[in-house]
Amino acid sequence: METATKERHGWLDRRFHLSELNTNARTETVAGTTTFVSMAYILFVNPSILGAAGMDKGAVFTATALSAIIGCLLMAFLANYPIAIAPGLGDNAFFTYSVVLGMGISWQTAMAGIVIASVIFTIISIFKIREIVINAIPNDLKLAMAAGIGIFIAFVGLQESGLIVGSKSSLVQIGSLTVPTTWLSIFGLFVIAILMAKKIPGSIFIGMIATTLLGLFTGLIHLPTHLISSVPSLGPTFAVGITHLPQLNSPKLWAVILIFLLVAFFDTAGTLIGLAQQAGFIKNNKMPRIGRALMADSFSMLAGSVMGTTPTAAYVESSAGIALGGRTGLTALVTAGFFTLSLFFSPLLTVVTSQVTAPALIIVGVLMAQSLKQVDWSHFEIALPVFLTVVGMPLTYNISYGIAFGFLIYPITMIAAGRRKEINPIMIALFFVFVLLLYVLNIL
Repeated sequence: METATKERHGWLDRRFHLSELNTNARTETVAGTTTFVSMAYILFVNPSILGAAGMDKGAVFTATALSAIIGCLLMAFLANYPIAIAPGLGDNAFFTYSVVLGMGISWQTAMAGIVIASVIFTIISIFKIREIVINAIPNDLKLAMAAGIGIFIAFVGLQESGLIVGSKSSLVQIGSLTVPTTWLSIFGLFVIAILMAKKIPGSIFIGMIATTLLGLFTGLIHLPTHLISSVPSLGPTFAVGITHLPQLNSPKLWAVILIFLLVAFFDTAGTLIGLAQQAGFIKNNKMPRIGRALMADSFSMLAGSVMGTTPTAAYVESSAGIALGGRTGLTALVTAGFFTLSLFFSPLLTVVTSQVTAPALIIVGVLMAQSLKQVDWSHFEIALPVFLTVVGMPLTYNISYGIAFGFLIYPITMIAAGRRKEINPIMIALFFVFVLLLYVLNIL
């Protein structure tokens, strides 16, 4: 037994370079567990959001877990980074609220768009085009996109909680505080906020559990018939995007594909760089094996689109594991193991209601909005496109319009400020792309 244990530890050390990176299997296991607990909310939030588009929640639950497993395994063995991958918040919100509900496109056709975007995404990752375009876009606009999506997600959470409702006179207003389920969300928001302030790992997941228990205790949420079951079938969503590829026959749908591509384009790159800086991987302003990490993301996105979920992304919650010493792909491997176990707990979907997930959306929105602190607000030519990007997403209830506002105004203000030479030619090309995009979405 002791010999087998030593051999196993020896293989892990050789495979993940544990000694070289000053870590060990125990530290990596604790880090991977912490990362999973910190991001496990996506198992319930993703089915909730995509379920609003008409998709089968059980199938989405399975697709979410499987795409996370694939992404984490690829990150572990391909890139050897302690970074977890799963369907990203932002992409799913755009899919449901902007494309399906906003544009009236069926979820089946929208999923076909994700399949095409995933194929293009993988190709441009293989040929390193993704890195070239990412480097061409100003950092301030990247930060604005992350913050804008965060505020949009928080807005969705406030609506689902009942704290914000529609109004004929002022568009939105505060909801009724006499609704019990609204107080359930308020309770969850306070619990998560307190845990976050105390820097407790897994605050969002713990808060969701506490909110669910309160809902069960008060009768606002009904107990499931059982806790463990067989893995929900992927049948309702598997390969639906592929079978509906012939439906992609209009300019508007191809414009949607472009937005899916752009949102996914920047989602992982910024997070990867931030996490790499935290872990001390950045050398000479470069991230080693970034190409492999981006490939792990693109392959998991492709697999997820076939199974029936929105694009995957590197999770900022990986920082919780990194903070506890996670430095190798073994951390991601452990996280993948927990996602595998979670496949058998789908009955919990019935107790994790929108009032339970709403506080999680609000808190994640806050975390994403923190990127605004790095924006150069002192120059108006930067501040205006950033501001329009951020407010454009929630106020138009469409992520694509917020991105378009920023990319259209940026070249104009920079040229007016006499900084034309600082504009990358790719940004000029994207200016015309977004002009065409707005024409297709609103005129054709």
